Amino acid sequence: MEDVKAILAKKMTALRTKSGMTQAELGAKLNYTDKSVSKWEHGDATPPIDVLKEIADVFGVTVDYLISESEDESYDKVYVGKTNARNKIIITCLSVLIVWLLATMIFFYSSFFSFSRPWLIFVHACPVSFIVLIVFNGIWGKRKHVFVLISLLTWTVLTSLFLQFNDGKMWMLYLLGIPLQLAIILWSQLKPKTRK
Repeated sequence: MEDVKAILAKKMTALRTKSGMTQAELGAKLNYTDKSVSKWEHGDATPPIDVLKEIADVFGVTVDYLISESEDESYDKVYVGKTNARNKIIITCLSVLIVWLLATMIFFYSSFFSFSRPWLIFVHACPVSFIVLIVFNGIWGKRKHVFVLISLLTWTVLTSLFLQFNDGKMWMLYLLGIPLQLAIILWSQLKPKTRK
């Protein structure tokens, strides 16, 4: 019977290389250094149990698969990460579509009751859509995407307010976007803390 460290090392290496990921990329996903990943893959150390779960999630396998010997180690049968990624994209898109469906329903309702400028409903749906995207990105997205989404949210909120309350001087509202955008850019340059 093989040692658990050796089994984990062999399976981690196989999953990582078959997915086309470098040790540094895997380390970044787990907030660890590539040196830690290298130690795990050489069997010199084992990751903490919570990180073991994160590794299993990254590759779409179970923790049990990572640490136990199994007859069938076929990557194609075990790796379901691509299917999971596809499902996550579909769920996110469906959630954004719900926002636009509600906006369309409100638009029709406001059109029947002669509200002025009912088209603004669609303008207001844009920032709401970006909020939904930020939430789903926080659940299973990549850190780098959140900054783009927050930038888009900022500018769509400003545009929404500009069009809603346009009285001639509302263009100055866009001046708020400049320091906000600079803050977002600077925030994106902060490096996440990596564990050793």
